[in-house]
Amino acid sequence: MVDAFNKLDMMGVNMHTARALMNYSWPQYKSEQLTVTFDGATTNGIGDLTGSNNPYVMFTVTGLVEVSIIAICTTDLASSGSGTVEVGTDTSTAALIALTTATDIDKNDIWHDAAPDATIELTSVIKRNLVSEDIELLVKTGDVSAGVIVFIVKWAPISSDGLVEAV
Repeated sequence: MVDAFNKLDMMGVNMHTARALMNYSWPQYKSEQLTVTFDGATTNGIGDLTGSNNPYVMFTVTGLVEVSIIAICTTDLASSGSGTVEVGTDTSTAALIALTTATDIDKNDIWHDAAPDATIELTSVIKRNLVSEDIELLVKTGDVSAGVIVFIVKWAPISSDGLVEAV
């Protein structure tokens, strides 16, 4: 345990944050929410596969943060071209929510993996990730022409400059 604290100290992580990292039940301190409305049938709209908003930066990240993301569909997603979506970062595009067929994401679904299928989920499905890049929504195949998802990010700073802000 002391060795782990020493390694974190060498990385510039203060002792208070290091203790929090070593505690699995560490509380999440802040929350950001963003509603994303898909309009991929419009040039450069969110969901337009070849548009300037793909990927769509949803949350800017400064420094190093711990992140948990929850997505709740409020209007069924629609796609005429077998659209798929995922959530991650520029380096790891599906690291936060796996690649999913857009039309499988229906109203009231809690989207956290490749098979959204429930309106009730165990809290154990919520992943906790360390993130140092902006959080992006990426359309991988086919336009996503309609639908609404509310993204909620619970986060805590790890580095002294750690910050998450909805775009």
